[in-house]
Amino acid sequence: MNVLFEEDGAFKAGAVLADNNTSLQVELPTGKRSKVKSANVLLRFSTPGAAELLERAESEAAGIDSDFLWEVCGDAEFGFEDMAREYAGHAPDAVEAAAVLLRLHSAPVYFHRKGRGRYRKAPPEILQAALAGLEKKRQQVLAIERLSGELQAGRLPEELRPLLRQLLYKPDRNRLETKAFEAACAASGLSPVQLLARCGALSSIHDYHLDRFLFEYFPQGEKFAADLPPAMLADLPQAPVRAFSIDDAQTTEIDDAFSVVPLAADEGGGWRIGIHIAAPGLGIRPDDELGRLARNRLSTVYMPGRKITMLPEAVVERYTLLAGRSNPALSVYLDVAADFSIRRRETRIEAVAVAANLRHHDMEPLFNEETLAGGLPDFDFRDELRLLWEFATALQVGRGKAGQTQNQTDYNYVVDWSADSSPEPGRIRIERRKRGSPLDTLVAELMIAANAGWGRDLADAGVAALYRAQTAGKVRMTTVAAAHEGLGVDCYTWTTSPLRRHVDLLNQWQLIAWLRGEPPPFAARSIELLSAMRDFELTYAAYGEFQRGMERYWCLRWLQQENLQEATAHVLREGLVRLEAVPLVLRMPGLPTLDYGTRIRLVIETIDLYEPTARARFIEALPDAPLLSLPADDGAVEILAQPAAAGPPVATADASAGEAGAGAG
Repeated sequence: MNVLFEEDGAFKAGAVLADNNTSLQVELPTGKRSKVKSANVLLRFSTPGAAELLERAESEAAGIDSDFLWEVCGDAEFGFEDMAREYAGHAPDAVEAAAVLLRLHSAPVYFHRKGRGRYRKAPPEILQAALAGLEKKRQQVLAIERLSGELQAGRLPEELRPLLRQLLYKPDRNRLETKAFEAACAASGLSPVQLLARCGALSSIHDYHLDRFLFEYFPQGEKFAADLPPAMLADLPQAPVRAFSIDDAQTTEIDDAFSVVPLAADEGGGWRIGIHIAAPGLGIRPDDELGRLARNRLSTVYMPGRKITMLPEAVVERYTLLAGRSNPALSVYLDVAADFSIRRRETRIEAVAVAANLRHHDMEPLFNEETLAGGLPDFDFRDELRLLWEFATALQVGRGKAGQTQNQTDYNYVVDWSADSSPEPGRIRIERRKRGSPLDTLVAELMIAANAGWGRDLADAGVAALYRAQTAGKVRMTTVAAAHEGLGVDCYTWTTSPLRRHVDLLNQWQLIAWLRGEPPPFAARSIELLSAMRDFELTYAAYGEFQRGMERYWCLRWLQQENLQEATAHVLREGLVRLEAVPLVLRMPGLPTLDYGTRIRLVIETIDLYEPTARARFIEALPDAPLLSLPADDGAVEILAQPAAAGPPVATADASAGEAGAGAG
């Protein structure tokens, strides 16, 4: 005796070894023995054999038309043997009964299961809906196969063209286009970006990285919706100074300028040093369209070769401290004695005439450590610069930070987009610049003086502000006027870059309200203040991470551009090295154990701009070369993990890329 039974959702057949009424001992064709409940037995038969039954039944079931079965069966519930008898026109044998069972069971759209071996036909309207669903799925499968086939053949289907950004950056796996795309990636063994590049769907790898960032942080596009001119300003008192700014050649958002006015003997002698900060807060309010725009963008985004400004170009043009005109400014004046002690401090809202926008590349050959020691040549603002540098040096000594930035290096990335280059656009020049020059010291110290002083003013007045604090080496934003140990000041705000950072603009609004005796726009511990701080920190970090990623891309581009196959590098730690030629950190699995800072020679084997990364092979250590001079905390690794100083795109060579540089703007 043989039985057909159901077990774990599958039909099985076997020979009965023992029948114990409620259960049977059954031997399957595989030789395995199984205990089967009698209730699970659907059919008992003598012939054919158990293995042959299912084989023949499956063959016969394939020829049974589900539509026909559905048409001939009644509306009442029925058993499969009854249907088999109706279908065969006689008492069915085991194979015929099993074949009908298999067909009924395999067509749940037509027949709803009501128990073991029992079914009921689907109502017509439900059947039609289910069949329509099946047809839709069939068409989707065909579409997926067609789209995937085209992609694998190196062709981009037109249906995918509007979805490229979504497919690359945020795929919707419920869409058949995404399923086809992922199937093509799996079949070809290519990553999504590599597959689209092979299909000619990407304009460049550079734009791929940029577009990924824009997709997440500028979903409406980086362009401004419309020209948003700032409100007209009331007449401001004219400052009796001749100011000048000091910036990199690429800087257009000129936030800060300086002035020096000698004081008469009856005023105590010495000088009145002015630190003048652009004042967009006078024409932009937190609740107007420009204020909301700045709140949304939170910061200018920097990358080699371009930037995405926080404010529209027309607004930046209105408030930048441009030479040859009078500009609205928030000024802090320091009356300084001959020994550089500060006798008096005053903040004013005024218009400041800017006489010159000095640029680093023009001034540093004239104003540097050597010319200061040997005698400065004659040039505009020579005496003012020397005085400000001497004052800055005194401020640095007063903070206990003298000479701490002399061994650090900055890298400026200059992209020539007009250069003929293929296949990627642009030609890169990476310029090395020693940090801690006299101009750097001058700007940084005056910015620290302004930021620390205004922070203390707001704290003493009980006006809320956003501060930068550092304790135990950790820097954070806070609403509390806490100490910044790294800078050696008792409190520190960011107020000197209001054209490019929302937190500086917010603090400027608070300062203006305090100076005018008005209620500040942001109350202490208010939801608006805390959310602005939180959002700024998160967004600023993301913008910095993007900048570092693009700097890494351009470093790899430089290696390709210069066809640099061998290079020298310094060991940072096990499996991690930094190239000498460019500020690029590479992972090198299998690197021999070498001392930190050891100079080595390596071969650049492959470069992948999509990742972007490179694979290098160790050749030899250079034992006679000097060890790399880096801080003991291994800060060089932070080349790709530390926000660069505000200004043109810079990759810092040290984790201690100071708050002074960032605050200087």
